Formats: sequence, C-alpha cells, structure tokens
Amino acid sequence: MAISQAMCTSFKVELLTGTHNFTNGADVFKLALFRNTAAIVGTFGAATTNYSQMGADEVVGTGYTAGGFTLTNVTPTSTGTTAFTDFNPNASFTDATITSSGALIYNSTEGNKAVAVLDFGGDKVSTAGDFTVIFPAADATNAIVRIA
Repeated sequence: MAISQAMCTSFKVELLTGTHNFTNGADVFKLALFRNTAAIVGTFGAATTNYSQMGADEVVGTGYTAGGFTLTNVTPTSTGTTAFTDFNPNASFTDATITSSGALIYNSTEGNKAVAVLDFGGDKVSTAGDFTVIFPAADATNAIVRIA
C-alpha cells in the first residue's frame, strides 16, 4: 500500500520515557527491509510502532535474513542546539538478490519497538551483489536520528 518516511510517533514518546539507549554498546538497533512497492500490503510511516507490523511486507530473497541487519550505534552527541546519533557502518547485505522500497529501523533490545521508517523513493534492486543502505552524514543537519 504505502511507505512514508517518518520518525515513528511512538518512538518520540518512548524517548521521553527513557525507553531507547543509543549509546554504543547499549540497546541493539536493526534495519529491516520492506519488499518492493507492488508487493506492500500494509501502510508504514509515523504510525508504525513495532517490527512485528512488517509481517509479509519484509523482504524475502537471497542474501537477506528476516529481522534485517544489526546496526552499530554511534554514541549520541550534539552541535549547537541539535542532538543526533547515527549508525556505523552503513547497512549492507552481501551477495543479495532482492528488491526493496524502504526500511524500518527498530530497537530489538526493547521489544522490537519502531524508530523510523525509511522510504527509498521507489524500488531498489540488487542481483547477486551488495544491497547497501547508506546513512546520511552524522551531523546536526543530516543525521538519521536528530532532535532539533
């Protein structure tokens, strides 16, 4: 049905209750891929609350394992009045034959709670090659998770 890029509303509330810890070595965050646009049956965006909502909308293919890629946290920091964090390195699925139109970042330590939905702007394809999700620069303007 649809993927809309958004920071999940439930994640914003959970930040205020101290649910997520982005410090390197603390909570484990993962990136799971959505299937190609034509195969999506759910609607994902700000209202997404948990990885379990992906269900059959998660990618199936060679080089991809259900649950996705385990991200490495970069300890949060700030510049000016903006706090931000990132993941290092980029998420890469090697020797993969998959088609994906987006991704879900979620916290597997805290019951698979959703953090953000990423919309790739269309189908991205790899055929027996690397499928890499490149995170933006880790700074106050571009970081994948930032609070201004």
